[in-house]
Amino acid sequence: MEITSLNSRKQPSLCKDGEDCQENGILQKGVPTPGDKKESGQISNGYSVVLSPSADDTQHSIPAATTALVAEVHQEERETWGKKMDFLLSVIGYAVDLGNVWRFPYICYQNGGGAFLIPYTIMAIFGGIPLFYMELALGQYHRNGCISVWRKICPIFKGIGYTTCIIALYTAFYYNTIMAWALYYLISSFTAQLPWTNCKNSWNTANCTNYFSEDNITWTLHSTSPAEEFYTRHILQIHRSTGLQDLGSISWQLVLCIMLIFAVIYFSIWKGVKTSGKVVWVTATFPYIVLVVLLVRGATLPGAWRGVLFYLKPNWQKLLETEVWVAAASQIFFSLGPGFGVLLAFASYNKFNNNCYQDALVTSAVNCMTSLLSGFVIFTVLGYMAEMRKEDVSEVAKDAGPTLLFIAYAEAIANMPASTFFAIIFFLMLITLGLDSTFAGLEAVVTGVLDEFPHIWAKRRELFVLGVVITCFFGSLATLTFGGAYVVKLLEEYATGPAVLTVALLEAIAVFWFYGITQFCSDVKAMLGFSPGWFWRICWVAISPLFLLFVICSFLMSPPQLRLFQYTYPHWSIILGYCIGTSSFICIPIYMTYRLIITPGTLMERIIKSITPEKPRETPCGDIHLNAA
Repeated sequence: MEITSLNSRKQPSLCKDGEDCQENGILQKGVPTPGDKKESGQISNGYSVVLSPSADDTQHSIPAATTALVAEVHQEERETWGKKMDFLLSVIGYAVDLGNVWRFPYICYQNGGGAFLIPYTIMAIFGGIPLFYMELALGQYHRNGCISVWRKICPIFKGIGYTTCIIALYTAFYYNTIMAWALYYLISSFTAQLPWTNCKNSWNTANCTNYFSEDNITWTLHSTSPAEEFYTRHILQIHRSTGLQDLGSISWQLVLCIMLIFAVIYFSIWKGVKTSGKVVWVTATFPYIVLVVLLVRGATLPGAWRGVLFYLKPNWQKLLETEVWVAAASQIFFSLGPGFGVLLAFASYNKFNNNCYQDALVTSAVNCMTSLLSGFVIFTVLGYMAEMRKEDVSEVAKDAGPTLLFIAYAEAIANMPASTFFAIIFFLMLITLGLDSTFAGLEAVVTGVLDEFPHIWAKRRELFVLGVVITCFFGSLATLTFGGAYVVKLLEEYATGPAVLTVALLEAIAVFWFYGITQFCSDVKAMLGFSPGWFWRICWVAISPLFLLFVICSFLMSPPQLRLFQYTYPHWSIILGYCIGTSSFICIPIYMTYRLIITPGTLMERIIKSITPEKPRETPCGDIHLNAA
């Protein structure tokens, strides 16, 4: 390899061994002496390479295969995180989202309570964490987003990057609507008496029954609580829709709420990780403060022990059921979030020698512990609800998803002392949990497109981010209708789940079977100074792909039967859900076909070229010139 300044003659280097210096405008890292082949072979992607004194030395310096994979100089130095904690908090904020608060506690008690922690831990160790580690290492080494990174791994799989971007947009279409609901609740909480504590409002019906009142009341099968009617008839106004076939008009209140949400998102990510890395110091830490406050408050409520016992009481027989293991695998995968392109994007802004192995272990552990903590926060309050209703905890905890937060938990908060304070911090927590994940998802799209088309968007990031946010806003309009909650559930179950599982499976196959486990481990060693052990290699090559295949097959064999409130989804809606999911996944075979068509040669030559990482060619890079052997 030879690097030559375009506007100066070659001169001997004045840099000393092992030191960093700048010469002729080129940043050099530990410049070796002529003939020092060992050090020359340690050129790292994203770093400028070494000035060799003669062309003769070039012929013996670095194996061509290694050069093609690791030697690429970017036209401009890539932006990096301001601090290591900016990156860690961003990853934690992405992984710890609303699902940790509502999905994990529900799945845990439904699948054996404390016994569920055994399959959950096993699936995390052998499936979730290895995939999490893989994405961080890929992003940090290749320093590219989810689209262009495939040029350096296995070009024929580049469609995975486009699929990832579409999935991220689909997620933003419904995920931000949930935050809009939380914002509506937050605004409604600034009153002396919370509006979902009584039945004297314009939206209440004759079935509204407030069992927390001092009057003697009788709870019947047709009774509804003030919190349920506030959520369904005031926030959602779902009674004005008959189902997916008749969604009704758009709620202007929710439109205003989501516009405010998107404004915060835009001004948090428009400048890149330098700004979003500062925002997460608030959005990633605030939820933990609130969770601790709510846990302390919940533990002091009468009946809290009933909820905790119900949450963790082990049912060992459940371990013999396949559905429990499927639930554990699905929960850990969607909680850690590999396959969405976010970890690739975030890690690509790291310094090359950052310890991503340690980061993967720390953030995964924090995520899993947060899920467990959220379970205690939720079930201490549900135990209190059961005590007040004089019912079993299973009756109170039968709701899952957003309903658990916006009805059951909101109702419990409303009947606590200092209810207004606890309502405000609770819904603020929900909003900050959601914002972190939205920052991450849209950053994956922005980084992927900017890295793939730098000649178009590199200098127009703010404009591109604005376009993405506006697209997400218009894509969210269907979820802001009176029947929008039906659309949210459909998108959540079908539009993203199967597609992202398939993406993660193909990603693992492309990296470890085509790019090669040996080359990947060599890349990790170049960054960290040590190679991954046999445990990681076995997980990456065999266990993690089987883990994903197991979840995908289980989903396809028994797709979820959707039901929301009293509405059962028609059969055609399931087909619609699969069509939406396929619309993103279809990018993969389309790009494979396109790649084979445009590649010259026979069919076998085209296939070989398409699965071989592209080699950097004579690429002008500012005032330096890169010739890769």
